[in-house]
Amino acid sequence: MIKDLYKHRFEIFFATQLFILFGSLLFPSEFFENVLTPILFLVNTIAGIFLVSKKRKLMWFLIILFGISLVVFGSSMMNRQTEFQENFLIRLSVYFIFYIIVAHQIILQIWKAKRVNNLVVIGLMCGYISLGFIAFFLFTTIEIVEPNSFKGIVIDSTNASMGLDSIMYYSYITLMTIGYGDIVPVSPLAQKASLITGLMGQFYLVIVTAIVVGKYIQHNAKSDD
Repeated sequence: MIKDLYKHRFEIFFATQLFILFGSLLFPSEFFENVLTPILFLVNTIAGIFLVSKKRKLMWFLIILFGISLVVFGSSMMNRQTEFQENFLIRLSVYFIFYIIVAHQIILQIWKAKRVNNLVVIGLMCGYISLGFIAFFLFTTIEIVEPNSFKGIVIDSTNASMGLDSIMYYSYITLMTIGYGDIVPVSPLAQKASLITGLMGQFYLVIVTAIVVGKYIQHNAKSDD
């Protein structure tokens, strides 16, 4: 069963990512952000563990992170009054580390793939979405540590989960270098983080995606010969 799950590792990871991004369209916003989003991130963490299951040490490190997430999430559910002060930054740190590791592993697996098939294409999309998650946790941490770092984003100090939808939106708008201007980084730290996010998105498209496309063209050329 584990082998079957590993074969579909990118599909499972991709499906949970999409649910995190667009699940708020199906459920009430407050319920989705406060209850479903933490659960979905935990499920996505499990899917990410399957991505690195062939690297035992790394897998166990992610399992430990998953355990920390469960403990912190359980504590938050029992006492929401202290979530912001004691638990929320811990959760952000855990997921930030997790997605950096997983994004790196996804890129490596794509890079080393000899053939470009459906699995590699889905993996390519997973890597790009993971970069957006990394930016999301980075921006959220900045806004919590330095309030009002982003004009157009308001996070309630008594309920940190509220307002995260706007940060998620800004993360991907910045990653894609669209820049509508409805949310603006105003502090130096927020501006640097936005610049790094935009560069990450461009580097991924120019380098990683270009390599995958190049492999696909090369493979098709050999097949035609």
